[in-house]
Amino acid sequence: MKLWQKENTVTSEKIERFTVGRDREMDLNLAEFDVLGNLAHAIMLESIGLLTRSELDALSIELKLIHKQIQSGDFVIEDGVEDVHSQVELMLTRKLGDTGKKIHSGRSRNDQVLVDMKLYTRDQLFKVVLATNRLFDILIKRSEEHKNDLLPGYTHLQIAMPSSFGLWFGAYAEGLIDDVIQLNAAFRLANRNPLGSGAGYGSSFPLNRTMTTELLGFEGMHHNVVYAQMSRGRTEQAALTAISSLAATVSRLAMDVCLYNSQNFSFIVLPDDLTTGSSIMPHKKNPDVAELLRAKTNRMKALPMEITMVLSNLPSGYHRDMQLLKEILMPAFDEILDCLDIATFMLENLKVKQNLLDDAKYDLLFSVERVNELVINGVPFRDAYRQVGAEIADGTYKAPRELNHTHEGSIGNLQNDLLRKRMDEEIGRFGFEGITEALSKLL
Repeated sequence: MKLWQKENTVTSEKIERFTVGRDREMDLNLAEFDVLGNLAHAIMLESIGLLTRSELDALSIELKLIHKQIQSGDFVIEDGVEDVHSQVELMLTRKLGDTGKKIHSGRSRNDQVLVDMKLYTRDQLFKVVLATNRLFDILIKRSEEHKNDLLPGYTHLQIAMPSSFGLWFGAYAEGLIDDVIQLNAAFRLANRNPLGSGAGYGSSFPLNRTMTTELLGFEGMHHNVVYAQMSRGRTEQAALTAISSLAATVSRLAMDVCLYNSQNFSFIVLPDDLTTGSSIMPHKKNPDVAELLRAKTNRMKALPMEITMVLSNLPSGYHRDMQLLKEILMPAFDEILDCLDIATFMLENLKVKQNLLDDAKYDLLFSVERVNELVINGVPFRDAYRQVGAEIADGTYKAPRELNHTHEGSIGNLQNDLLRKRMDEEIGRFGFEGITEALSKLL
């Protein structure tokens, strides 16, 4: 069954296989959102007289039954059915006859796909934000646990100044706040209602788009019906740009873990059950979990460009090219959620080594402390800098290992409480509670 098929028209099986592609597989991700869109659309159709109250009641009952079927994992797109939209309409028509056929009034498959994708993307971004917050929590927890455990700080991969595990964990925590801000930008693009835009040119029916916007918990609608269709691709690109930013944070963290776990650095230890061995070297404990995190997240950085290339040179209006966006976006959500979960697990279990800076090889880390010591005693900074350089050169330098860093965000003043407050504020901007309430009422 195809929503667009006319009588006495047959598409070549070869062409059908090529054009449908992986849609039936990908569309299973959209099933619950297609039901939600249908429910809101049906309520609106009844309000403008295109459905009777009894027809709406019948449709609502059947749609909610289909939703339960989806939630239990029993929903399938049958052989010969083109996509999820066709499957849901077919199920309604089987049960309700002509009433099931009425639900497509005032709607195109274009805006039906688009509203499903908006709802799906919004929901998945919600999950990513929650997973990011869990990773943030463990970073803050480890930062507090190890705020007094010093760590060499590097520039150019040369030892530079004293750092701490508190700073290291906390730095990635603050990075996640910036990532959540980008996720919010993508979320706001996904949180606008395209339903009622039809094929991109509206409808002669007196559709109430404000009603469906409120029923589906959207922040607002895409007002211009042409732009509503043009937002397809832009929403996906924004989501993947945010995911790629988050992936970059996790990738850099994974690289640090690989480096710090190596014998040459030996700052942290991954427990045996987080490592793998070698088929030839019995001593090996490889950080495969961090290496695969690095590879998977590095690969995600390229995803926004894939969307860009699909959308290149497209004029306004809908084009079938956009079907391929699902194949880029949907696996990316699964991948980033898996990576966030594994990163959180890894950080919960890695062990930090203490007293690292007691080793004489880190004496030069404290050269700036020696310069500052002289400055406090009245020596001009530039003269103090030269004096310490001379002490290092002639072997008279002695590392002052007592640290007194007190300014905001330094070793002695991490301000993790303010980071937690910022993260809570940023997550609060999403308005998840209002969306959850709206969809609960709809069901």
